[in-house]
Amino acid sequence: MFSVPSVRWKMAMKTIVTLSAHNIFFKFRGNFTNNSFSKTHFPYFHSYSSSSSNDNGHTQSKFQKVANLNDALNLFDQMSQRRPLPSVVKFTQLLQFVTKMKHYSHSIDLFKKMCALGVPVDKFTMSVVIKCCCQLCRTDDAFAALGFCFRRCIVPNVFIYSALLDGLILEDRILEAEIFFKKLIKLKLCEPDVVMYSTMIKGLCKIGNNVIAIQLLRLMDERGCKPDVVTYSNIIDSLCKDKMIDDAFKLFKEMVFQKGISPNVITYNCLIDGLCNLGRWEEASKMLQEMSDVGISPNVRTFSILVDAFCKDGKVDEAENAIDIMIKKGIVPNIVTYNSLIDGYCLRGEMSKAKTIFDSMVFRGLAPDVFTYNSLVHGYCKSLKIDEAMDLFNEITIKGLKPDVVTYNTMIQGLFHVGRCGDARKLFDEMHAKGIIPDECTYRIILEGLCNNHQIEEALYLFHLMGNSKLILDVVVYTILIDGASKCGKLDIAKILFEDLTNKGLHPNVRTYNVMISGLCREGLVGDAKELFLKMEDSGCPPNCVTYNILLQGYLKNKHYDDVEMLLHEMDERCYSLDATTLSMLLDRIAARSLDNTSLELIGKLVQKN
Repeated sequence: MFSVPSVRWKMAMKTIVTLSAHNIFFKFRGNFTNNSFSKTHFPYFHSYSSSSSNDNGHTQSKFQKVANLNDALNLFDQMSQRRPLPSVVKFTQLLQFVTKMKHYSHSIDLFKKMCALGVPVDKFTMSVVIKCCCQLCRTDDAFAALGFCFRRCIVPNVFIYSALLDGLILEDRILEAEIFFKKLIKLKLCEPDVVMYSTMIKGLCKIGNNVIAIQLLRLMDERGCKPDVVTYSNIIDSLCKDKMIDDAFKLFKEMVFQKGISPNVITYNCLIDGLCNLGRWEEASKMLQEMSDVGISPNVRTFSILVDAFCKDGKVDEAENAIDIMIKKGIVPNIVTYNSLIDGYCLRGEMSKAKTIFDSMVFRGLAPDVFTYNSLVHGYCKSLKIDEAMDLFNEITIKGLKPDVVTYNTMIQGLFHVGRCGDARKLFDEMHAKGIIPDECTYRIILEGLCNNHQIEEALYLFHLMGNSKLILDVVVYTILIDGASKCGKLDIAKILFEDLTNKGLHPNVRTYNVMISGLCREGLVGDAKELFLKMEDSGCPPNCVTYNILLQGYLKNKHYDDVEMLLHEMDERCYSLDATTLSMLLDRIAARSLDNTSLELIGKLVQKN
């Protein structure tokens, strides 16, 4: 029944089980006997006589009637009652039917029943089961099933190893996948095919490791395995996402002109998306035309990319035009397309139009998802229409959806923005009650909301409650608290926080310095502000345009006119400009003769640079 393992395979297996504790195979070896695919699931494993050809023909006719899961389960029950039992081939075919319908858990359950019946499973059966485990993100169970293969002398094939590799990558265990892939080659357990190489390349691209992905592409060529359009498209997509568009086009040209591989709609979509994200509209338009010239029709993904890019660039009218063209071509917009358009209008504060698109989407039979609601909630909060935002927030649960951390963060920030601190805190408590774990952004929003609403003591209390959280080593959090304390007139607390920041070995960024300098100027401590300003350059954080404007305003408010002209000259040398507030204050002081008219020419130059 089973193929006879080669001597090399036996030696490889012996090597596997004697590898160090850090080796991936050894890591999973414990699962071979200890997890859900242990021997207890196969108590009656034995061989039997295969069924006759007549029985097989009868079973085959039954297969043709399998249309859904219930049909498959009923057929399995019928097959289980036949004596002799149908062959392993028939049972495996049934498992494949169930797996193709994506009922992975049921497929595994049927496999366990097969083993209990005594059906002598083979490598094809095991490849189906291992694939199901991996698709369910139960890759450890899949490796335990591999251990079952080893114990039963079933020689795993390339499909089994490919499924395991894919499972690790689905679970974002890319480093383990890389180690596993290298071991397969080093121990000569199998010669990777194009699918396996493409899977590994996809994993490397998933973490942005384009260099190793390209090296693996070259290794394929060296080992005589020809890459296909999927292999190239994965790397091209990753390069485009990392804004390495020129490198992506080099690889595209290599694929087409050197390797003779025809690009597909996915390849073009990757390149168009990369060009749109960089605002290279003309080149994106040329790629669309090239698609048409080579006979590849844009799909819903192509148009969704264009709509999303137009909206992010503020070109919502162009996005609507793209949707009109899409519909005329008979391509139905999907939820992603509509979400992009809704988000585009929300970003522009055009909430009536966003709501019209939302209603149109629902009318067309598309159910809004959490992303749709998040965009609308954000748009209403941004427009200070908090009641409308709260109505939508409540509607999410009514529609059977679950608000995520982004939904809560948006709503909490909106409530703080209009001074409804109590409601914001209630929503924060609700997050915990519903098992939604606040992220770093949540705590930043709450701390900033409390500070902006002059509740610095409560913000500091929450900050100290964080204990060993990494947020207490977050420069952004310190900056929020320093700004809040100084605006509440508690400069002594702001100073303590600034010192605590540096004492912890953290490096203040330019915004941290800016809020501290602003606080010192607000309290009339212009000398201290100037001293801190001069320290910035030495600390490796040079002042920016905002810093100069803050200090200039501090000089003018506190009548330190002697330093004004020198600061203006420094701004001119750094090609910085004056903001509207600073310009107005300078002109007022010149009109009041507090400053000399000779500064006007320099001020004019700085205004032109704005």
